[in-house]
Amino acid sequence: MTRLRAAPSRVSPRVRAWIAAVLALISGYVIATARQVIVRPPLMLSQDSVPPGVSAPAQVSLENVGGPVITITPVGQKVTTLLVFYPGGLVRPQAYEWLGRALTAQGVQTVIPVFPLDLAVTGVNRASGLIATYGQGKRVVIAGHSLGGAMAAQYASGHADQLAGMILMAAYPAGNVSLRETTLPVLSLLAEEDGVADPQAVRDGLKRLPENAELTVIPGAVHAFFGRYGPQKGDGRPTVTRAHAEDDILRAVGAFLERLPKP
Repeated sequence: MTRLRAAPSRVSPRVRAWIAAVLALISGYVIATARQVIVRPPLMLSQDSVPPGVSAPAQVSLENVGGPVITITPVGQKVTTLLVFYPGGLVRPQAYEWLGRALTAQGVQTVIPVFPLDLAVTGVNRASGLIATYGQGKRVVIAGHSLGGAMAAQYASGHADQLAGMILMAAYPAGNVSLRETTLPVLSLLAEEDGVADPQAVRDGLKRLPENAELTVIPGAVHAFFGRYGPQKGDGRPTVTRAHAEDDILRAVGAFLERLPKP
């Protein structure tokens, strides 16, 4: 009987070592990337949230309504508006606390839900519970940044009659989402030097928004200037300071809220 012999390996030990090293690097990268997504940075309130200019007193707390939610409530004045804000993808929700604090001067209570893995796609309808808990007697506006804005638009497409307005920051409705047939007031903000959200896609998204939707360009700003979470890979190069951009964002948002009907 003829015995079959295994063919000798033609891969040299040196090549095998290189292959093992490359596989180890790839595995390390995958593990490190997965860890960044799964293990989120700590949720720390009020550490980087002082808005530009003079702000009104605010009470900031972490509550539980269908999951953790940051609430920013004006102190010593009547609350007329509830702003439900969906954070950008993989962005910690406290990055938008500055905006909520600034808006308290207009009687706005802001609630920022904490989503699993910091991805609003995991809880598109989270706004319903927040509106039921905090929205009584107030006009309700939904807003979101980047992926959070896309998810806010998706929510609004099925609940437009419960909302007084919507604010999108460097965001637009997904291709299968349309609010064209509604009369919901919408403000779309576009950072002039945005390198993450395609400016043309933001403009094209207006075709899936109500005809009265407003587009406002924030001069010199980049994608990461809407939230305080540091530089973002692939983003553009700003030509203004963050503080200058935040002032422009606040003016645009504040003017939009002023134009909405009172509750």
